[in-house]
Amino acid sequence: MAELARGALSKMAARLEAPVQYAFRLGDEELPVNPLIGQSIRLEYLGAIHCTHCGRKTNKSFSQGYCYPCMTKLAQCDICIMSPEKCHYDQGTCREPAWGERFCMTDHVVYLANSSGIKVGITRATQIPTRWLDQGASQALPILRVATRQQSGLVEDLLRSQVPDRTNWRALLKGDAAPVDLVAIREQLFDHCADGLRELQQRFGLQAIQPLSDQQPVEIRYPVEAYPAKLTSFNLDKDPLVEGTLLGIKGQYLLFDTGVINIRKYTAYQLAIHH
Repeated sequence: MAELARGALSKMAARLEAPVQYAFRLGDEELPVNPLIGQSIRLEYLGAIHCTHCGRKTNKSFSQGYCYPCMTKLAQCDICIMSPEKCHYDQGTCREPAWGERFCMTDHVVYLANSSGIKVGITRATQIPTRWLDQGASQALPILRVATRQQSGLVEDLLRSQVPDRTNWRALLKGDAAPVDLVAIREQLFDHCADGLRELQQRFGLQAIQPLSDQQPVEIRYPVEAYPAKLTSFNLDKDPLVEGTLLGIKGQYLLFDTGVINIRKYTAYQLAIHH
C-alpha cells in the first residue's frame, strides 16, 4: 500500500453537499475521503500524541486531544463546555475570561436534529451546519437563537424534559433514521414548554431568547454505500492498525466492512493513511 498522508489527526472537515464531502486533516494537510469509498485503506497509529494546544507529547489524550495540564487549565476543557448551564463566568471564576467572551458570550442556536432519532442540541451560530454534520444528523432545524452559551444550556435543559439530548451511535451506524416532522415537533415543544420559555425570557430579556419560527428543516445525505453488518469499534490504543474496505462516512465515523472508528476521538494522534 502507498502512503497518502501522515500527521497529527484532527476531526474530519465536512462540507454540506449532496452527499456530504469529507476530508482527513493531518497537520496542515487535507486529504479528500469520499474518493476512497469502496476501496481498501489502512490507518496506522504511529505511537505518538501531541497536545493540540501546547504541542507537548502526552501518553494519553484528554478531552479529545489535550495533555493533562492543558485539560485542567483551559476554558474549552471545563465542565461548562459539556454542561453550559453550569457556566461560572458571571462569578468571576472562568478559566480564561477572554476565551469565554469570544466563544460563550456570543449567539448560540438551539436546534432539533434527527440522527439516531429526534434530539435537541445547541451550538454556536457560526457552527451551523458543521455541528449537524459532525453528529450525523439526517434532518436538522434551528428553533431558537439565544444570546449566550449558558442561556442556550438552560433552554436545552428545559426542552430535554420532552426530547432527548443524546445520539445513540450504534443506531446511527446501523442505517438511516426514519424521517420525522421537525416543524410539528418544534410547535409541540414550544407549546409544552411555553411557561418555562417565558420565565427564561423574563429573566434574560425577550431579545436574549428568540424563537426561529420561520426556519425550514435541512435534509442531509451522507456518503454511505452500505452499513456494516457488525458494529465492531476500532481502538487505536489497543491496535494501531485499522484496515478494510471503506463503506462510507457518517458524522465523524468511518464505516469499514471490518468495523467502525470515530475519527474525532483520536484528535492529536500521529497517523499515517495508506491506500
